[in-house]
Order: sequence, then structure tokens, then C-alpha cells
Amino acid sequence: MTIHVVDACWALPDGTRCQPSRACLEDVPAVVRLLADDPLGSAREGGDMGTYERAFQEIDADPHQFLTAVRNDAGDVVGTMQLTVIPGLSRGGARRLQIESVRVTSTLRRQELGERMFTWAETVALASGCSLLQLTTDTSRPDAHRFYERLGYRPSHVGFKKQL
Repeated sequence: MTIHVVDACWALPDGTRCQPSRACLEDVPAVVRLLADDPLGSAREGGDMGTYERAFQEIDADPHQFLTAVRNDAGDVVGTMQLTVIPGLSRGGARRLQIESVRVTSTLRRQELGERMFTWAETVALASGCSLLQLTTDTSRPDAHRFYERLGYRPSHVGFKKQL
């Protein structure tokens, strides 16, 4: 089963209108700029666009992946998130939607765009037959933790990573 994306269009408190769509290859530089626009990303993102373009092509070819480009009325990419449907045997064969790499442009932060993106992701998850949403977040992001908890997410697990 592939990801079933639901159309949406949002009006933010400042009057900006935004709409999520599937990112295309031309969006990769804008998405990378969003990923780099925070303390963690600024240290690890950038450089050779070719590596990002190859990664995009792999993501785009996978029916279980949806790289989101949230655009304003001018067509600028102002937000992004990567959604991945993960089939599993646990929880009675439950499918889950993994949410990764969530970013909102600094000029639209605190304008409810992040909330709209997460509400939309939940709609996508339900339409895709998922019964669980999950995400990871860096321990150094307490503001993000408060945001996720306000949206109903709970810190239920401890995650580990190993750099290769």
C-alpha cells in the first residue's frame, strides 16, 4: 500500500496561504536550506547538491515515502517533512507513519504552520491505513519537545543512534 495524500490548503494568522505537495527535484535546494536553518542542521547540512539529489530520487521512487514541500502562494517552499509508512508485525500487524525532518521557514514560525502540517500528516496516516504516528527528535530541542507534546505526542521510548 502506498501513501495516500490528502489535498489541503491553509490560511495562517498573518494571511499567508500554504499548501502541502510532493516535493520535486527542483525543490531540493530549498528543502536543504530549511534543513540547515537551525543550530543542528547548520553543522551537518549543505555542500554537494548531488548527494541530496540522489537521496531525493531514492525517496521519490519509493511508494512508502512522501517528501513534502509546503508552498506559499508565491510558490516558495516554506516548510517540509518526510513521511514514511512502515508496515510491521507488532501491534497486530499495525502500519505506522514515521515523521522526519520537519522544518518551517523562520519567517513563518509561530504562525501555526507546524500544527497544520502535523494535523495533515495525521490525516495522511489514517488515509494510508496507519494506526500509529511516530517521530524522533534530538534531545537538544526542548522547544520542539514541548510542541510535540502539545500536539498529543508522548515521549514513550528511548532512541539510540550510531554514526557509521
